[in-house]
Parts: sequence; structure tokens; C-alpha cells
Amino acid sequence: MLKFTPILLAVLYGLVMWRFSAWRLKSELDQRSAELAEPGLRELNKRLARALDLARIKVHLYDIPAINGLAAPDGRIFLTRGFLEAYRAGRVTAEELASVIAHELGHVALGHSRRRMIDFSGQNALRVGLAQVLGRVVPGLGPVIANTAMSLIAARLSRGDEYEADAYASALLTKAGIGTAPQISLLEKLEHLTGAGGAGRPAWLMSHPKTAERVAAIRKLESGWHG
Repeated sequence: MLKFTPILLAVLYGLVMWRFSAWRLKSELDQRSAELAEPGLRELNKRLARALDLARIKVHLYDIPAINGLAAPDGRIFLTRGFLEAYRAGRVTAEELASVIAHELGHVALGHSRRRMIDFSGQNALRVGLAQVLGRVVPGLGPVIANTAMSLIAARLSRGDEYEADAYASALLTKAGIGTAPQISLLEKLEHLTGAGGAGRPAWLMSHPKTAERVAAIRKLESGWHG
């Protein structure tokens, strides 16, 4: 039993750290956000809500300059001030912002936040166990190898979540009569907007799939619907 104690402690540590991170994020969002009331998005939000048989979809504005969307662990959907400013400057369209909202709704509907909590705890335990085993084989390098392996697994799982949220958004946008064109066009301009190209970074280290792969997956999904 004693030899499993570090692993059990790692699971407990992962759960505690996830809860703490979620609490800290909630506090940050509560302090720096308010409900988004942008006239140009109102009708599109209504169309998304009707497609989901909801009375309304509440979207919050997160007051940071980065261009991003966020699905909080408590289920709230956020667009950043940077995204809203890009919209008001004509760099993105209202339909493209609606595709971001649909994508974040996908993360919520598919339970990705809860899944990441379980994954994080499991990876923490696996990291400890792997470091112990490898430490006997390659002393001093066990923790390094274990950390690298867990980083690769975490990135792979995150990319899977993004594909799933993309597919959910594609279906929702199509049902709402908006279509996937804004989703694709936003993905194609997003790297330029955020300055996060990652062109020289290996795909297996990235938390999001490459743009071309995401667009190809959406087009394949759409062709299957119309095929």
C-alpha cells in the first residue's frame, strides 16, 4: 500500500490544484467581466439560442486585450475585449464572432472542463508513477522524461477537444442558418489576428490543431451532411 501512496497523493494534488485554478479563474472573470450587449450580435445569438431550444444565450465580455473566446468551468461563455475591438474595427464579422460563441458552447455541452479535471488528476498520478519507474532505469532523467510524456498526452487530448468543439459548432451554425463559412474564415485569419502562428512548432506539442487540419475536418464533416 505504501508504494501507491505517492500516486494517490498525486491524484489528490491534481484535484486540489484543478479546483484552485477554477476558483482563481472564476474570481478573475467575476472582477473583469460583464454581460456582453453588442447590438450587432443580438440577432445571431437569438438564432443560436433557437437552434438549441433555449430562451437565450448569455455571453460575457472579458476585459482583456487578447483575442480569444473562453468557456469557463462554471459553464459561462466569454469573448474578450480584444475580439470585440477587432469586430468593431471590421477585422472580424458578427457571424465569425457567432462561430466563436458556438465553439465555446461546444466545450460546455461536451463537458470538456470536467473531463480536463479528470485527465489532469490522472496525468499527475501517471507522471509520478512513470517517474518512479524510469528513475530506476535512467537515474536523474526519470522526472524529465515523465514530464515530457505527460505534456505530449495533454496536448493530444486538448487537440481532440478542439476538433469536437469545432464539430459541435459546425452543426449548431448550420442548424441556425449561419453556416460554416464564418467558422472557416475566422480560423483562417485567427493566427494573423492573434500573432500565434506556431509555424515552426511540432504539431504534437500544440494544444490546438493546425488551422489547415481544422478547416479540412469541418469541410469533411459538411460534405458528409450533404453527401
